[in-house]
Amino acid sequence: MDITIRPVRPAEYETVGDLVTEVYLADGLLKGGADDPYAAVLRKVAHRAEHAEVLVAVGGADGALLGAVTFAPHGSPYAELAGPGEAEFRMLAVRAAGRGHGVGAALVRACLARARESGLRAMVLSSQAHLLPAHRLYRRLGFARAAERDWVPIPGVTLWAFARELV
Repeated sequence: MDITIRPVRPAEYETVGDLVTEVYLADGLLKGGADDPYAAVLRKVAHRAEHAEVLVAVGGADGALLGAVTFAPHGSPYAELAGPGEAEFRMLAVRAAGRGHGVGAALVRACLARARESGLRAMVLSSQAHLLPAHRLYRRLGFARAAERDWVPIPGVTLWAFARELV
């Protein structure tokens, strides 16, 4: 499948918000279901695009929107884990139609490239402990567990940290 990674367009904000929210719901990442407060955050694509970089993956014969990710360098209001000289990616979501076709890997590689272009030294991310397929992807792309950076954003949810040097 041909995949193109590019910045989100304003006309796609609502669609991308729906995509990310639907993927999070389907994957059981929103503990409160559709009413989970984080669902509202996932839908605020215009705000993310203003304060970070939202990238989308399009592909297939019809150029369908297959996935999205938010790239947030240190200092962005969307950077929760990144320190000085680092960036992180967040809200990585790939529709079922894009899974197994390299869409997630292409989005992560685009974030890595963006970090290198910015002269950053490392990329970090947070992930829920049970997302083993995602962890395999991150390890395949050179990330390692950074358990000392694990954190708890809300009671009952511990996020595992992963990091990769870019040198």
